[in-house]
Amino acid sequence: MLTAKQHELIRFIQQRLEETGISPSFEEMKEALDLKSKSGVHRLISALEERGFLRRLPNRARALEVIRQPEDTTPGSRASGNVVPLAAPAARVAPEPANDVIELPLHGRIAAGAPIEALEGQSTLPVPAALLGPGEHYALEVSGDSMIEAGIFDGDFALVRRTDTARDGEIVVALVRGEEATLKYLRKESGMVRLDPANGAYEPQVYRPEEVQVQGKLAGLLRRYH
Repeated sequence: MLTAKQHELIRFIQQRLEETGISPSFEEMKEALDLKSKSGVHRLISALEERGFLRRLPNRARALEVIRQPEDTTPGSRASGNVVPLAAPAARVAPEPANDVIELPLHGRIAAGAPIEALEGQSTLPVPAALLGPGEHYALEVSGDSMIEAGIFDGDFALVRRTDTARDGEIVVALVRGEEATLKYLRKESGMVRLDPANGAYEPQVYRPEEVQVQGKLAGLLRRYH
């Protein structure tokens, strides 16, 4: 059996998803249920998760999925402890939230100049999902100015789609000799791999194919203004 507040909350979440495709914020849920604090919302959501009614989508902010709902969420029906699976054919699938935020792994700094060590970090970077396409992504903080003519500046965050292949002329994260990583244009010529900067002050770097491993392609940039 669900409590009255739990019934009210799951109805509110489902209605908002159907109307906008976006989960309501904790502040909106607090106001809708006339609760005194957001901690009450957290407790209700945790209880609904434990009972298998809600699921929080990982690595996303404001993203809740209604797995099943009480029968009394349909107009005119009486409150009960029975549930109706949302997977039933008549159930409406809510659209993917359009303004969702994804927490990308932030793997240290990467050189946009001479190659430097790419540090594996444990922190994350919140990124609007609209900036990313399909696939697995991670973020790296740019260090250096060798890509400024491509609009990539020191302190920017490179959003990288993980892949080990790239076409000629694409901007890639290249791991050099298994130790150092750099952000450059990838070129292949005469059986060699050339990593080109986008700054006339820097020279291209030429390596044997076995010395360079592509670890991702640039998918976007995020810049913070202080």
